[in-house]
Amino acid sequence: MARKYHISFLILVAVMLLISGCSTEQANSSAELTTGLSKDEINNEAFKDLFPLQYNSYMKNEEEEDTKYGGSVKRSKYDPDKEPYLPILFNGYGFATEYNEDRGHVYANQDVRDIARITDKSIGSCLTCKSSAVPHMIEEMGDDYWGGNFNKDIWPKAEEMGHSAIGCSDCHDPETMDLRITRPSFIKAMESQGLDVSNPTKNEMRSFVCGQCHVEYYFAPENGEVTFPWAEGFKPEEMYEYYDTIAKDTGFEQDWIHTVSGTPILKAQHPEFETHMEGPHGKADVSCSDCHMPYERADGKKKITSHWWTSPLKTMEESCATCHSNRDIEELEERVGDIQDTHMKALHKAEDVSITAHYYINKMITSGVDEAKIKQAQEHVRKGQWMWDIVAAENGAGFHNPQGGMDTLRISEVESNAAILIATEELVKKGVSLEELNKEIEKVKKAVTGEKDNFKKKEHAINSYFPTQQPAPKK
Repeated sequence: MARKYHISFLILVAVMLLISGCSTEQANSSAELTTGLSKDEINNEAFKDLFPLQYNSYMKNEEEEDTKYGGSVKRSKYDPDKEPYLPILFNGYGFATEYNEDRGHVYANQDVRDIARITDKSIGSCLTCKSSAVPHMIEEMGDDYWGGNFNKDIWPKAEEMGHSAIGCSDCHDPETMDLRITRPSFIKAMESQGLDVSNPTKNEMRSFVCGQCHVEYYFAPENGEVTFPWAEGFKPEEMYEYYDTIAKDTGFEQDWIHTVSGTPILKAQHPEFETHMEGPHGKADVSCSDCHMPYERADGKKKITSHWWTSPLKTMEESCATCHSNRDIEELEERVGDIQDTHMKALHKAEDVSITAHYYINKMITSGVDEAKIKQAQEHVRKGQWMWDIVAAENGAGFHNPQGGMDTLRISEVESNAAILIATEELVKKGVSLEELNKEIEKVKKAVTGEKDNFKKKEHAINSYFPTQQPAPKK
């Protein structure tokens, strides 16, 4: 009887295969599902009807909400409850003119277009992590993209191509929706460490797609190409070593000369990827997406990956509790808060020491201190500000790597204090009143924070007591 049923089942399967016209080859090809979209599709709207739940989740990035140490509201970082001393620390550079809190990714094109830091001298590289047209522009234009004039050439071309803000095609292949790397700078930077990203695991890709843009970078002097300083490693001190050796050897020495101290300064960007990779979650192979794109129930039913890129503090049940199931949510939130509060206190302390160091060096210059001593102090303040800024520019408020962040801020303080010590010894020899000097520094800080017009705050960082030390622009 069993044999009879077995033969009947085989016959039934054979008939079904004949009716469906299925073969092994066809079965395999049918598994390779495609969206029907062009491989060159870059407009987010094209994905809307195919993936409505994910698209609706992505559009939540339009929401603007302030948080204790960040948020997505378009506010100036110079505001009194934010970072009011930035116009001093970035004096002489575009970040002292306008520097705002980050809004949702959907606003990327609008915000880069409106920011006062974009001028007629800005280059194509400034658009690299903002527009979905960039991968095709790089492919089509080559090096002409990186160094192309932003206002005259690059932006109009992106508009003509029908680009969108950071979105679907930046992370997904439009045909298959497989995760992919679209920015060549990331691949080059990983290769500089001897890391092959040609065949990553799915979990690795869940961090790599974020690591294309949430990183520290600079513009290569020869062509303006976006370049990551990773050859020595991801740690702040390793990236600083890169800047002092490899970058200098290829012609990049600084982002700008500081107006107050005349120091060649490096401007850190947003090194979330590097900070995470060196932190406890990164070391445990937790991906960026595990925390910032947790699974959620869309329409109360279907399970999807959230495309609302926000703080896990807003989605703790879906993100944190997935792994920390043995901890109470309120307890976890309190723990995160303690980490961030401690971190921000240390950040502001290092910031204050860096400011003092800049003004002490200014007084060294105007008092006629030996140039060798001035240069020695400048080297310390350069490293001190870098170690502060690489932490300040990172958007996790210390949580991505709590111990690493505190260690880096400690180095910042040590370096800035070393500059102050050198200056103090030399200024005392010159008969300079340190009491008067410190009072003048406090006056400047009050003038900067007291200015209501954010665009004018930078003007109060220098005065007759602390004259500018930035060289005149080349004609």
